[in-house]
This record gives sequence, structure tokens and C-alpha cells, in this order.
Amino acid sequence: MFESIKDILVISLGAIFGANARWVISRYLAKVIGPVFPYGTLVINVAGSFIVGFFMIWASERVLLDPRWRLLIVVGFCGAFTTFSSFAFETMAYFQQGQWALMMTNFVSNNLLCLIAALGGMALARAM
Repeated sequence: MFESIKDILVISLGAIFGANARWVISRYLAKVIGPVFPYGTLVINVAGSFIVGFFMIWASERVLLDPRWRLLIVVGFCGAFTTFSSFAFETMAYFQQGQWALMMTNFVSNNLLCLIAALGGMALARAM
């Protein structure tokens, strides 16, 4: 039923770093590019998808890491780093505001680029 305390601590450690990385990157991109479009969410979701794709293949097919590494990187870091809930809210906010072009751009770019990034990460891990 409950996981070991070590597993919980490993996930928590990854989540601390993932959440803070998400906050820093989002704020930085909003400052540099501007807040008109949620570029931070897009960049983070694409990067997180790449990291998960790469790490899962690399850790399971290439180096056979201890399963706690998956908890640290995929569950903890990427779970707190990626922002699907922010993506969903931002997309629906555009919908409610009648900003159809921004809504569709956000929806298509997040989904398409994240799938491509995950596939790229998987391919890179297999090529190593």
C-alpha cells in the first residue's frame, strides 16, 4: 500500500528541483519573450517530454539503473517540472476569451512538439 520512505524522499527531492526549474524557466521566458503566449509552458512541456523519453529508454535499455532513478527523474523531477495542468488552463482561457488562433496554436504546438520531443529522446537514448 505505502511505498518505502526512501522512495517518497527520492520523489520529493526530484519534485523540489523540478518545480523550481519550472518556475525559473517560466518567469525567465515571460520576461524575455513576453507574456502574450505561454512560451514557458510550451518549452517546459517539450523539454520534459524529451527528458522522459530519453531517460526511460536510456535507464531501462542502456544502463539498467536502479528503479529509484526513475522515481527521482521521471516521477519527481518531470512530474513537478512539466505543466500539463497549466497547459490545459491556458488553452481553455484562450477558448473562453474567443482567441481561437492562440488556443489552437497552444493546443497543437504543445501536443505535437511534446510527442516529437519524446520520440527524439527515445531515439537518442537508443542511438547511444
